[in-house]
Amino acid sequence: MDYDTLLQSISNFGYVALFFALWLGIIGMPIPDEVIVMTGGAVSAAGVLHTIPAFIITYLGVVSGLSLGYILGRYLGSPVLEKLRRKKNFAKHLQTAEKMIEKHGNLALSLSYFLPVVRHVIPYLVGINKMPYRRYVLYSYTAGLVWTVIFFVMGHFAGTYVQTIGTMFYHYALYALLALLVLLSMIILIRNQKGVK
Repeated sequence: MDYDTLLQSISNFGYVALFFALWLGIIGMPIPDEVIVMTGGAVSAAGVLHTIPAFIITYLGVVSGLSLGYILGRYLGSPVLEKLRRKKNFAKHLQTAEKMIEKHGNLALSLSYFLPVVRHVIPYLVGINKMPYRRYVLYSYTAGLVWTVIFFVMGHFAGTYVQTIGTMFYHYALYALLALLVLLSMIILIRNQKGVK
């Protein structure tokens, strides 16, 4: 499915197309999730869908797709993981996800939303590790809400540039996240320096 097909599907099937495009993201839709969520914002701004229902459906599509990963990890477990580990392109994302969990624990689930592909791997891994579902919901659904709000609102204002902006975020998300962390660190340092004087 390409971007034009996504727009056509939303025009024809509305909220259902938006939900399933995100829900199927777990199996690797060729359109980045960022673009799909931003499209939800753009089509609501254009009046194709109503904003509040479009946002709710978008959020439900995001969290249900990633919850599917958690459920698959919990009940199918390691055999699927070993098959994925053998895929050359997937192995690096799996390794990144494992390192994030090792370093950040439960917080990795929240942070992973901002890293393409890794966001789909971590729910699977925490499912394998038998994270209690309530804890999964707390970390995943909260971060999912923040992530959905950010990209939905961006899409609302991006209009016809959704595909370009969303694809840029998909490819440069890690750099954007690092830049944001550096910026926040600088702000904190400057405020602390002012407080010392």
